[in-house]
Amino acid sequence: MSAIIGAAVLALVGQAASQGLANRGFPDCIGGPLKNNTVCDTSADPLDRATALITLFTLEEKLNNTGSTSPGVPRLGLPPYECPGVNFSDSGDFSYATSFPEPILMGAAFDDDLINAVATVVSTEARAFNNYGRAGLDFWTPNINPYKDPRWGRGQETPGEDPYHLSSYVHALIDGLQGGYDPKYKRIAATCKHFAAYDMESWNGNFRYQWDAHVNSQDLVEYYMPPFQSCARDSNVAAFMCSYNSLNGVPTCADPWLLGDVLREHWGWTNEQQWVTSDCDAVQNIFLPHGYNDTREAAAAQALIAGTDVNCGTYYQNHLPAAYEQGLFDISVLDQALVRQYSSLVRLGYFDGLAVPYRNLTFADVNTPHAQQLARQAAVEGITLLKNDGTLPMQITSNMTIALIGDWANSTSQMQGNYFGVAPYLHSPYYAATQTGATVYLAGVPGGQGDPTTDSWLPIWGYAEKADVIIYVGGVDDSVEEEGMDRNNIDWTGAQLDMIGQLAMYGKPMVVMQMGDQLDNTPIVSNPNISALLWGGYPGQDGGVALFDILQGIAAPAGRLPVTQYPADYVTQIPMTDMSLRPNATSGSPGRTYQWYTGDAVFEFGFGMHYTNFTATVASSSPSSYGSSSNTTYSISDLTSGCTETYMDRCAFQTFAVDVKNIGTATSDYVALGFLAGQHGPTPYPIKRLAAYQRLHDITAGSTQTAALNLTLGSLARVDDYGNTVLYPGDYALMIDTQPLSFINFTLIGAEVMLDKWPQPPTPRFQETDYFVGGYGSTYGEKLLINGTI
Repeated sequence: MSAIIGAAVLALVGQAASQGLANRGFPDCIGGPLKNNTVCDTSADPLDRATALITLFTLEEKLNNTGSTSPGVPRLGLPPYECPGVNFSDSGDFSYATSFPEPILMGAAFDDDLINAVATVVSTEARAFNNYGRAGLDFWTPNINPYKDPRWGRGQETPGEDPYHLSSYVHALIDGLQGGYDPKYKRIAATCKHFAAYDMESWNGNFRYQWDAHVNSQDLVEYYMPPFQSCARDSNVAAFMCSYNSLNGVPTCADPWLLGDVLREHWGWTNEQQWVTSDCDAVQNIFLPHGYNDTREAAAAQALIAGTDVNCGTYYQNHLPAAYEQGLFDISVLDQALVRQYSSLVRLGYFDGLAVPYRNLTFADVNTPHAQQLARQAAVEGITLLKNDGTLPMQITSNMTIALIGDWANSTSQMQGNYFGVAPYLHSPYYAATQTGATVYLAGVPGGQGDPTTDSWLPIWGYAEKADVIIYVGGVDDSVEEEGMDRNNIDWTGAQLDMIGQLAMYGKPMVVMQMGDQLDNTPIVSNPNISALLWGGYPGQDGGVALFDILQGIAAPAGRLPVTQYPADYVTQIPMTDMSLRPNATSGSPGRTYQWYTGDAVFEFGFGMHYTNFTATVASSSPSSYGSSSNTTYSISDLTSGCTETYMDRCAFQTFAVDVKNIGTATSDYVALGFLAGQHGPTPYPIKRLAAYQRLHDITAGSTQTAALNLTLGSLARVDDYGNTVLYPGDYALMIDTQPLSFINFTLIGAEVMLDKWPQPPTPRFQETDYFVGGYGSTYGEKLLINGTI
């Protein structure tokens, strides 16, 4: 009898728990209408479970659930579901979450272990919010478009300009976000965006909603695609987002070659019925302003057939019913899209109640001491020292006086950048300065980006007169760069440079903290009265504290610029709409990114100073079947014949051991950057290209640590005119750091071998319109030839 009573009690507890989860927006698989359906059978395959669910839907129910905000099916006990978004409470539990630095600053850390740890915290907190009905399980992150033009308003959302760096970064990020590359239950579903060739918001009358990006196959595969290949092929990301723009005349959300031939077939992104969402209302854009289809119904059907499974917006719900009546798509295509969505939710444990290991997470798991420490560490690791005459590190004592000037001096939400939630606290530079015990005079001017008003400047000169040290904290912020808004220029505002110049004339130690995205810092660097320059990006909830950690030497700077810092006149030399990378004498383009830029950068990609000095020596390569560690010549046939990987570019080449010695006096991290250069493959040859990196931690004075730079056959390969990835014979050099500090030469001999054959695209077309056009000087009225010339 007691056993029967015990079983009854357990059943009641289970039903109560199930009902509690149902009240939080989860299906009830114990007592609800779906309890006997295969979707609730945890032993069944996710595909079978999702398929069993969709077979229960009526046609109307199927059509109604094609949007990112779907009503569910009440008669089946399937609750409404919204893909993105977090709902913060006004106070108390779930009123905040940890606010990390923007990716552009975390990218400057060049620390994949850090990125994985940050992503793990983010997804853990997301699960806690989800458990209490305050978030979905799908998160539309990361933005992994390469950041090639300094004017792009969303560059801050990306890790930087280099395709290998982005690929490695996102591989670590997805592991942390999803809880592994093939877990039983994903922690959350990550979404790689914006696919593809998207990096312009609103430049010179060109708008992202109507933009037709023309990219030749070589640039596309070599530069724009690697981060997305890493997401799909190598990291098993749950979802993709197609972008607003067209690619070579076809809106990306309506492109069966892009979403089918490349994404799903070539990269093998089909094993888990992964799904594609449109960017919000990008399906509507297919009709207008792209004008790709003649009717709204045809546009919606085109997107669905191409492989856009979810519509962020209402175009599917509004126009697919009529499209179906017109015979524009088959019901199997609609079923496939829905099965993909719900297969993903099955893999997230949406139907599995308390069996999901993340279901016990609560608000106690949000913004923990570990998360707070990690947010501060992430900012510290990314902050980059660009100039120092020996003034830094600075010992600040209680008898010192600081003049803290600039519109970032007491910044709060400025530190969070473009996309952010509610932070538990926002520790500004002013807050951090006051914690030192010094007397701090604060003036948050000049105000705004480009405000020349000097009425509020008068107190500043008195502060500067009294101060022992002057710190200016300024730059750019979201008032001039964010989603929907590109910058027109990349120089400091006149008002800021005027004030900085006057402050420097006091002859006191002066530090400039340049915040936001990159500016031409030439006037700061060339002014001998400015002691030091730091770049701090968008540093998150503890950004001010992190800046003062670096300033005082509590932590040593080791960040590296993840982008090229161009001179101000770069914006006059190339339009944002020019997608080509290589320099072009006909168009006047000086080239893009450190790989191709022929001008003089203010600071090159990978630049960053330290409080100490390092030497680096390529000690030896790991032994391999291709010869001894001292080999400098390698046979291509030997390298490829032993390759057993499905994708040959992933086969190992060599691991190069780099001994890094701290020959100074300060303990410091060091980022070992391994660049490849040489004469191999198609001309022109890139100046150099990043092939591997590793951040070493806490190298004490006089000690040595060893970085392991792992190179694959793909690291060595180049891309031909048709987008094929080829291992070429020729001369190669592996260079350590930007100077470089050390290098090793080697040669590949024998016939070239194709590592990856690129699916050939349809013949490029152009959007024919005389209504939706760009502004004067844009490329809308011009035709870009296949070689990138106009």
